[in-house]
Amino acid sequence: MHCFFLSPTGFGVGLTSVSLGLIRALERNGLRAHFLKLVAQAHANDVGPERSTALVNQTIGLQAPEPWTQKHVERLLADGRENDLLEEVFSRFQQVAQDADVVVVEGMAPTRTVSYATRANQQVAQSLGADVILVTAPDGEGMDAMIQRIELHARGFSSNGQSQVLGVVVNRVDDWPLDGDAALNDTAIQHAIAEYSDRLKQQSRALSVPRFRVLGCVPWQRQLSAPRSIDVATQLQAEVLNAGDMKERRVLHLVLAARRVRNIPHLQIPGTLLVVPSDRDDIIIAASLASLSGTQLAGVLLTGGEMPHERVMSLCQPAFDAGLPVFKVSTDSYTTATHLDRMNREIPIDDTERAQWATDFVASHLDHERLKNQVGIPDVRHLSPPAFRYNLVQRARQANKCVVLPEGSEPRTVQAAIICHQRSIARCILLAKRDAVEAVVRANALTLPDDLQIIDPETVRERYVAPMVELRKGRGLPPPMALQQLEDNVVLGTMMLALGEVDGLVSGAIHTTANTIRPAFQLIKTAPQYSLVSSVFFMLLPDQVVVYGDCAVNPTPSASELAEIAIQSAASAKAFGIEPRVAMLSYSTGASGAGSDVELVIEATRLVRERAPDLLVDGPLQYDAAAISSVGKQKAPDSLVAGQATVFIFPDLNTGNTTYKAVQRSANVISVGPMLQGLNKPVNDLSRGALVDDIVFTIALTAIQAV
Repeated sequence: MHCFFLSPTGFGVGLTSVSLGLIRALERNGLRAHFLKLVAQAHANDVGPERSTALVNQTIGLQAPEPWTQKHVERLLADGRENDLLEEVFSRFQQVAQDADVVVVEGMAPTRTVSYATRANQQVAQSLGADVILVTAPDGEGMDAMIQRIELHARGFSSNGQSQVLGVVVNRVDDWPLDGDAALNDTAIQHAIAEYSDRLKQQSRALSVPRFRVLGCVPWQRQLSAPRSIDVATQLQAEVLNAGDMKERRVLHLVLAARRVRNIPHLQIPGTLLVVPSDRDDIIIAASLASLSGTQLAGVLLTGGEMPHERVMSLCQPAFDAGLPVFKVSTDSYTTATHLDRMNREIPIDDTERAQWATDFVASHLDHERLKNQVGIPDVRHLSPPAFRYNLVQRARQANKCVVLPEGSEPRTVQAAIICHQRSIARCILLAKRDAVEAVVRANALTLPDDLQIIDPETVRERYVAPMVELRKGRGLPPPMALQQLEDNVVLGTMMLALGEVDGLVSGAIHTTANTIRPAFQLIKTAPQYSLVSSVFFMLLPDQVVVYGDCAVNPTPSASELAEIAIQSAASAKAFGIEPRVAMLSYSTGASGAGSDVELVIEATRLVRERAPDLLVDGPLQYDAAAISSVGKQKAPDSLVAGQATVFIFPDLNTGNTTYKAVQRSANVISVGPMLQGLNKPVNDLSRGALVDDIVFTIALTAIQAV
């Protein structure tokens, strides 16, 4: 078990964001990471749970313990009980470290009131034998000043000529060499980090040692530091006159608006918070007009404490109804601007959207290879849900495949197609009339990319009649009936796939599973090495992703069919980065039960071992013996699968479908699928309750299958 200790070089360097990103980066490499913050450092207006721990728990899905209060630590230090404190630290660390490959410990930030922070960090890191990662930010002081801070803190973590410092993460870099497009390229990011590391070492003799490296360069991004309008109102203790979209709109620009209206260009820039004297009716009205014309201002902050005239408020009511936030403070404009400048920019606990942005952005700008090599590869790798989703997107981008979406005017599908296009996940084709798609775009305030392909089914349907008749000549399908079947866009999309015009198909947001799968059975058929089509669900459990099969297609498989389902499912797991350890499930573990149902699973397990001798498989196993380490050791102590299964094969559709839905709904687990396996080409089904993100990930999954 490994420990990374994050030590900030000052206050306000973005320590929590780096903690979030580091944990996410470790998860992406298949490592089980836990988090520990030892001492709470609350801001003046903080209420509720400690910020870092709460954000990690909510964003990453961990259960990190609440940190100690400063009073508790200061009392022990004042009584000369440093050893007792370090024993408590180690005890808490051991509790958190259970079942973890690595623990990220967040140190204290030195402030005027916490003068002991640096010394305490050094003692804790030493007692834990941790690799120390310094966290810093340029703060506009230039490279030389930043290097001096790094050197000063690095010296404190050395003893007997040995340094614990592994490197530094530089946050909010303002001279990042990559533009927005290049920043999406992992190779380019890693190259830029290496360049920055060399540059820093060239300017510092103390940091030019082989062990020390820049472990991350996180470029400054306005959006990651942008509070919501409600956060500004809360910190200023403002009176809200119109809430509007306060919880959604973000403050990207602050403008003290006291000039003539024609001299305030920010009235046309989304994300602007206008700080306006409350008697400037003209600016208030102009802001309302700008809002009604489509500019999403962050809000209007009125200063001076007065209420605008009721006629002005009445005139602006349509803009208020459309979501324009308006709030007021009693201070004058100058004092208000000062308060805004000094406002705490840390992520609020309830701002999960910004926390996720920061987590993924920081994780993408860390040196993954260095971190992975430092920790080492665990004996049993667990692919976490964030790692699974991240890998899906990255591999789909590399695949660059075309996916047809037969439900082309369904709102969630349209939004998912736009996201996939913007993020280069796949080239999507919407089967729909353009005006129907544009109506969805307008109704949902979306932006339709010019090059997102839309095909009107009416204009192409007839040219697929002859190919469909040819494909189904064994069934004697006449042309009129083929044309009638092609009226169904799912059938039309499946024909496009059968002819190689697209690489995959995703449907099911408004169609049943049967509607999506039946045309694939008829037109795509099974791959040469398989005799049946089956399905798997990727179950995104809190700490890892596992595979369930078959929960959607085959009602009562024979032993031979069950063995084929297991082999297909293991191949699917491996294809998506999950190390397959296959559990053949039953109500019996080993020889504890008898009966035809158990015998079927025993025979299926034998056939899997015969057909795929290199595959780790065991059965029959009860679900708890397959999934829970302690139960597996008790019920099947000699099994290499029990307690650590990643692929769960259910004996029949009734058991599989019931179990997946029970886990999904009762444990609030995201499931991706069903993904069909065994077909010549990828076709995938959606739940009719699918969210936009579910559709995006299913499109990504389909693109990867098409490789």
